[in-house]
Amino acid sequence: MSIEIRETSLKAFVDYPYDLFKTHPYWVGDLKRDVVHLLDTGHPFWRHGERKLLMAFREGRPAGRIAAILNHAHNNFHGDKAGFFGFFDCENDKEVSSALFAAATAWLKVKGMDSAVGPVNPSTNETCGMLSEGFDFPPMVMMPYNPPYYLELAEAAGFAKAKDLYAWKCGTAAGLPERFEKILARLNRDNKVTLHFADVKNIDKAIDEVKDVYNAAWEKNWGFVPMTAEEMDDLAKALKPMLKPDYLYFAHYEGKPAGFVLLLPDFNIALKKVNGKLGPLNIFPFLYNFMFKLNRGRLLTLGVKKEFRGKGIEMILIKQAIASARKMGWEYGEMSWTLEDNALINSPIEALGSELYRKYRIYEKKI
Repeated sequence: MSIEIRETSLKAFVDYPYDLFKTHPYWVGDLKRDVVHLLDTGHPFWRHGERKLLMAFREGRPAGRIAAILNHAHNNFHGDKAGFFGFFDCENDKEVSSALFAAATAWLKVKGMDSAVGPVNPSTNETCGMLSEGFDFPPMVMMPYNPPYYLELAEAAGFAKAKDLYAWKCGTAAGLPERFEKILARLNRDNKVTLHFADVKNIDKAIDEVKDVYNAAWEKNWGFVPMTAEEMDDLAKALKPMLKPDYLYFAHYEGKPAGFVLLLPDFNIALKKVNGKLGPLNIFPFLYNFMFKLNRGRLLTLGVKKEFRGKGIEMILIKQAIASARKMGWEYGEMSWTLEDNALINSPIEALGSELYRKYRIYEKKI
């Protein structure tokens, strides 16, 4: 049967995985309007990026999708010629997936790129990675999910591992082990580190502090690209309606902004009930789960400026995250994602008794 790859409309591109995984027990999609907003060329990311939305058809029937992505900010920051793929979804069909990957990499090569990296949706500042371990439960908020065969499809098309990303499961009941409490007490015996919770009535001030720390804290991380002020403002606009003081807090060292943490409840618990779109028939199940069933969450972001590292600030922030999670009634939290070779953060997380319970893979292929 013939396979055709062609550029598609934004609506058809966004709709595809919701149809593909409609009855899947674990896959969870964001609200479609949010995905449309992210992929629409009016989104601030596309001021320094380009994309081509491709869909595969087998005998006229949709069978897969992929976005070929140029991120000029990434290449300017890292001095390379990397292209990207993202928003990959496909039936378990290597002919279809290979055709999709071939079309995406061909477009990237025409654009002058020498490699294809992904999945990133559309960058490491958003969701990224292909789930490689931990398939038997739903993903946390703003984390992807895919069935195991996706790995085979990528590797059959010639992609190889570039980097693994880790997700850690941390219980909230016990708090920190006693030896960590002693270490923290010793590190902060002069009270140079103080914590400050976001003032949700003056949220713009808190967002300004996030901007100050974010790009500085991750500057040297693998795959990192600084967010523009416009991208930060767009993210802040999405987060503002849902922020509570326990979700966002800051560490100051001798009064200077040094780090911050962003926590979010696992909104996927509610989103699983609506398959991408709120309407009269599902609004009440959504609201019920949103209000009463959010019993877990994610430590989405933990950043400390380079000049303040080695002072125990990371552990102080994690300690508060566990306390906040317990206060909110979370049974456990997920710390994600961390780079597989970032021992500076992985070692203390593991020493806390956290479980490495999921892995995500970034692939790369020379083109």
